Amino acid sequence: MRFRTLGLFFIAFCFIASTSLAGEKYQIDPTHSHIGFTVRHMLITKVSGKFKEFSGTIDYDEKDITKSSVLVTIKTASIDTESERRDNHLRSADFFDAENFPEITFASKKIEKRGDGYVAVGDLTMRGVTKEIALPFTILGSVKDQRSGTRIGIEASAALNRFDFGVKWDRKLDNGGLVVSEQVELILAVGATTAQQ
Repeated sequence: MRFRTLGLFFIAFCFIASTSLAGEKYQIDPTHSHIGFTVRHMLITKVSGKFKEFSGTIDYDEKDITKSSVLVTIKTASIDTESERRDNHLRSADFFDAENFPEITFASKKIEKRGDGYVAVGDLTMRGVTKEIALPFTILGSVKDQRSGTRIGIEASAALNRFDFGVKWDRKLDNGGLVVSEQVELILAVGATTAQQ
């Protein structure tokens, strides 16, 4: 009986080990990545911005992408729209409230195959509010990089309603429209590598 128990334990251990090693861990390379957004301004133009400080890991299973996962952390104070005055306003309590909520995070819960592409379904947390979102993405491929690691490229985009996350600054125009639209387009172009950064 003892040997049978040990045998079952060994089989279970091998199964867990093989499952955990099915994917490979990648680190997001911030110098070759972009996390940005566009938002409608006064109904007639679009303003774009980006975050300059972020990090993250991707557990990538090339053989079965649905077994992959991703975790990303963004520093809200690193927002950059090429206007210091506007950036300071965006860091304030009217928008991101960076002093009290210094990070935005996304943690995937599952990866789904939908049509010809994939969607990362997970929790986005901003201003202390967590909502499940679906983030469609495309894997652009993989290459060996100069540091003997493997590099993958991923592009993703999604439309978010900032009001859902408590970003509710809502100054209105004379015609009733918002100065800054509720909807924000999130745009990601991510390079990640297995090599040490």
